[in-house]
Amino acid sequence: MKLLITRPLPELVLHAAAARFDLTVRADTLPLSRAEVLASLSDHDLVLPTLRDIYDAGAFAEVGQPRAKLLANFGVGYNHIDVAAANAAGLMVSNTPGAVTDATADIAMMLILMAARRAGEGERLVRSGDWQGWHPTQMLGMHLGGKVVGIVGMGRIGKAIARRCHHGFGMAVKFINRSAVTDPGVPAEQIATIEALAAGVDVLVAAVPGGAATRHLIGAGVFAAMRPHAIFINISRGDVVDETALIAALQAGQIHGAGLDVYEHEPSVPVTLRAMENVVLLPHLGTAALEVREAMGMMALDNLIAFAEGRSLPNRV
Repeated sequence: MKLLITRPLPELVLHAAAARFDLTVRADTLPLSRAEVLASLSDHDLVLPTLRDIYDAGAFAEVGQPRAKLLANFGVGYNHIDVAAANAAGLMVSNTPGAVTDATADIAMMLILMAARRAGEGERLVRSGDWQGWHPTQMLGMHLGGKVVGIVGMGRIGKAIARRCHHGFGMAVKFINRSAVTDPGVPAEQIATIEALAAGVDVLVAAVPGGAATRHLIGAGVFAAMRPHAIFINISRGDVVDETALIAALQAGQIHGAGLDVYEHEPSVPVTLRAMENVVLLPHLGTAALEVREAMGMMALDNLIAFAEGRSLPNRV
């Protein structure tokens, strides 16, 4: 079966894929163009796409009867794929849950610590050559011990963040989730509304999937409810947050700071955000560790092999 991998992946994954399939690996690190999306559906039996490779309803309609039968997404998030349209066109879709959980939770903790303790600002000060030495009131930040973290979305990643906050820093945990969570893994309180959650925490973390259901879930109302000393963290998807509302809240002092790994119009990041000293900005590093990317690739490959052998997909969405 002909397999297209749309971006370069770790060598371990490519070797394993080449041993099993008639493999084409696209060398470009940028997302597929529209023409490439259409060709991928017409010229290959299987496709391993990833973030920002846009497979929307229009693409499937334009191809008509695609040759491809499976999109084995590299990543847990799949809001760049219209799953219903794919299924209607005869394609299954899979993803890579589990492999990304701990790495993404680690990035959340990095952002929490950096934003709370002003680490990005401090490094820039040292690199500038303007640091004049330690003094008792230099760059005072927020101590995390005993504070309250609010988690928006208590799935695998949300629970992993909760464990780190509770066991590592002694933080109390509150959360909101679209359904009741009976076993959050740590002592935690489920809150009824996102505004009520925002009003009662020192750190608010977005950990929900992307897509139409969560677009701009966190906007002006949520930021208005937050306390002035609180910080906001996003490791979910960029469009979960109304970026304009976030900028306005930061400018108005409604919240103290933010830590972001994803952006609404990624890779474009507003100049205003980039100019703010109280905002930590990372280039979507959530799963950027070799062993994690290898695990993601092998999980995607497991789905491809299962399809080729006529078995149920381990991670169908």
